[in-house]
Amino acid sequence: MKKILVIGKRGFLGKNIHKYFNKKFKSKIIHFKDINKFKKEINNFNYVINTSINKNYINKRYLKKYDNDLKISKLINSTETIYIFLSSRKVYEEKANIKEENKLFPKTNYSKNKLITERNLRKKFGKKLLILRISNIIGYKENIKNHLHETFIDYFYKYAKRGIIFDNFKNFKDFISVQKFCQLLEMAIKKNLRGTFNFSIGRKVYLNDIVGWLNRFNKKKIKVIKLKENKNKSFYLNNSKLMKRIRVKNTLNELRKDCINLSKKLFN
Repeated sequence: MKKILVIGKRGFLGKNIHKYFNKKFKSKIIHFKDINKFKKEINNFNYVINTSINKNYINKRYLKKYDNDLKISKLINSTETIYIFLSSRKVYEEKANIKEENKLFPKTNYSKNKLITERNLRKKFGKKLLILRISNIIGYKENIKNHLHETFIDYFYKYAKRGIIFDNFKNFKDFISVQKFCQLLEMAIKKNLRGTFNFSIGRKVYLNDIVGWLNRFNKKKIKVIKLKENKNKSFYLNNSKLMKRIRVKNTLNELRKDCINLSKKLFN
């Protein structure tokens, strides 16, 4: 059975990956601050996945001291250990049907830093590297206040619990539920994938639709505020490269069901 080390014990994604993987693999989760205690043990794992992040990596220009993935990579010497790097869809220009080979267009320090880390990890690991460029992840967060940066679900919940939702016109983005993310990641490991892959539902998800699903069990009286239409902010990733390799169900209806189940947790 494959041994998986997940780094990032407090985070939303780390907790979910470990909880899911604990039933599928030999999974262990640790705090990033404890990695130096695992200098020897880390090389006994088949896969290492880092979900931790330094807040300065999000907001500031790249410096090695802010790069948790680079620090972890320096501890790995085994040629049998595969590193899984969680990158971002933000490395691309926002448009429809984005493929892995499309031109990269990072606009923020965060997305620029992700690309720098991608390059550094390729030099270190070569073919022993799996890079996932991830769309917006939807899932239940136990303590939103402790998260370093706000995501779509954070913004939604912050306003929806006050009875405010936004009319997003025909704007669309790409989403994936944390349950589906974990399932796709499981299959990527079982299929021994290497290289760079878009991790997403791979189609347009209209913001008004997903807001409606997430707001299903909100008992507050709702006020709808119209936003300015901004078609240039719409995007979705092409996930065909991934889906051809792992061949699992990944549908809009599944996302809808996961969002409605999440609504029950948020508002009940």
